[in-house]
Amino acid sequence: MAAALICSQEDLQPELGHTVLWRTGIERHVATRLEDARTMAVAVRPDIVVVDRDLPGSYELIVALREDPGTRRVSIAIVARGDLDPAELALLEAGANAILRLPPGPDWDERLMRLLDVPARREARLPVELGVDALGTGVGERVPAQALNLSRSGILIETAVDLGVGDELELEFSLEGEGVFARGRVVRRSEPRLFGVQFGPLPEYAAVRIRRFVGSPEA
Repeated sequence: MAAALICSQEDLQPELGHTVLWRTGIERHVATRLEDARTMAVAVRPDIVVVDRDLPGSYELIVALREDPGTRRVSIAIVARGDLDPAELALLEAGANAILRLPPGPDWDERLMRLLDVPARREARLPVELGVDALGTGVGERVPAQALNLSRSGILIETAVDLGVGDELELEFSLEGEGVFARGRVVRRSEPRLFGVQFGPLPEYAAVRIRRFVGSPEA
């Protein structure tokens, strides 16, 4: 059974109750304080943590979840009302996977299901060349980076380049002697110099090579 930890001082059930989070097969836990949320995240090991942007200490909670080896890979969704708040960018940079705007829209269930279905990752140190299109003006000179892990949906890279959340990238790397080209977007930033990149639509050959690599035994 999948588990969700919902962190908010507001009762979100009237709205979230219409989403996949309230379907049969989802075990729900609620925390209204930062300290309780941290304790429950370690005890419950949820598949997804839903954090109210306005929860006092929301930034500190996300940082703590990403720093703890036991919760580092959990999916984190921020729920927020109103227009985009600059604080939301800081939450993404701290490690949140997505911002979901209240009230729930027609795309919520699809997005939540993607977050609940955390793809398998393979730890792998691979050289990567990346090009950055930060301003929408085209990819410039390629620069080196190092991949630390890889999944079917994205890659964690380390680079000296100062990337920002939302930057569009082109990435080239090799898997077991076979070249892969992919486009992606920076969705997470953590110190020092680590960036989570979510792949865009992959060419079929690239998807097959990544799937085969992630699913094969570690060397």
